[in-house]
Amino acid sequence: MILSRYERMVARRYLVPGGQGEGFIFLVASISLVAVMLGVAALIAVMSVMNGFRAELFDKIIGLNGHAVVQGYGGRLDDWRNVQKIAIATPGVTRAVPLIEQPLMASFSGRVEGVLVRGMRMEDIRDNPVLNGKVSEGSLSALSPDRPVVAIGARLAEALGATVGSSISLISPQGQVTPFGTAPRIISYTVGAIFEVGVYDYDKAFVIMPMEQAQTLLMLGDSVGMIEVMTTDADKVQQILAPLGDKVAGRAVVTDWKAMNASLFEALKVERVVMFWVLSIIILVAVFNILSSLIMLVRAKTRDIAILRTMGATRMAMMRIFMTVGTLIGALGIIAGLILGFLLLYFRQGIVNIIGIVTGQNIWDPSIRYLTELPAKTDPFEVLAITSMALILSFLATLYPAWKAASTDPVQVLRYE
Repeated sequence: MILSRYERMVARRYLVPGGQGEGFIFLVASISLVAVMLGVAALIAVMSVMNGFRAELFDKIIGLNGHAVVQGYGGRLDDWRNVQKIAIATPGVTRAVPLIEQPLMASFSGRVEGVLVRGMRMEDIRDNPVLNGKVSEGSLSALSPDRPVVAIGARLAEALGATVGSSISLISPQGQVTPFGTAPRIISYTVGAIFEVGVYDYDKAFVIMPMEQAQTLLMLGDSVGMIEVMTTDADKVQQILAPLGDKVAGRAVVTDWKAMNASLFEALKVERVVMFWVLSIIILVAVFNILSSLIMLVRAKTRDIAILRTMGATRMAMMRIFMTVGTLIGALGIIAGLILGFLLLYFRQGIVNIIGIVTGQNIWDPSIRYLTELPAKTDPFEVLAITSMALILSFLATLYPAWKAASTDPVQVLRYE
């Protein structure tokens, strides 16, 4: 929309208060700008946090559980080496590693906690992307197939009161059979490392140990519990692993990450869509404010419009002037909203901490939120969509006031002047 020199001058004049009674119009326009700013900032911040929450959960869950698992019936996979070869040979599969996972009990100094014992090969422990760099105390190199040393989550260490070097006991219900029943196996392990991956449920329950130690603890012999599988595309895991499921049918069952975490990710998807539309109402309210401020401006400037018309200004010129004024209000609000939104994202964790201190409540409880910190991941396409939506709505809000200004009859207005 190209404006002539005098059209730009008139539009600039209408953007700032100048005459008696125009202060209120300017106030309404300022409120409109602030409302657009808050709406855009809220949408960008909330959508980025939702994206970050999903991405962080996905990375942590996939990093520890793989895209899918091939689990043997009864929790045992005796011919796991053959299954591993079949999995690796499947097109689209990039990695297949043996795994043992069993819920047990852990005790230390009279405290007892439910844990999830995970047995992994030493090379898989060292190469795991989620565990790498997440060790807060000790070292994963302390783990060895020949020594009873384990790594535990940070929240589990807090619950048990254990530190590196502490000796915790793992209690397995599968023990020796006696005339009085089955006696549980209780084996002591030294804590060699404490890790914090950032997912509360994992940090609260996981006990990582070499696979040989897990086989001994659970009396599995040479068997494992499952094969963890990684593919080239997590979103197409069902299609990629369909041939594998047919080949291992009768021996094992293939369960992908979507089935294992269906309720969680579906809830995040629904919440994301709902939050987008609810927060879009803020922008819609701001647009109505722009509409009302322009209508009041047209009413206040009726005499000026009539004079401009008698001086040769066309109807399209009047429309362009008022469309520019309204669109500029929206554009300035969008720019301010982008700045505010990115500032909120940059200082998000500090803001959460300050709110918690002021209110005296833990508003980001990891036991409820899964993650220990507030994540964020900004999608450029979403930002573009939000700004485009706000700009288009601001432009549409100018059409009616601009049409009213262009429809002003100078004869009727100036008849009694």
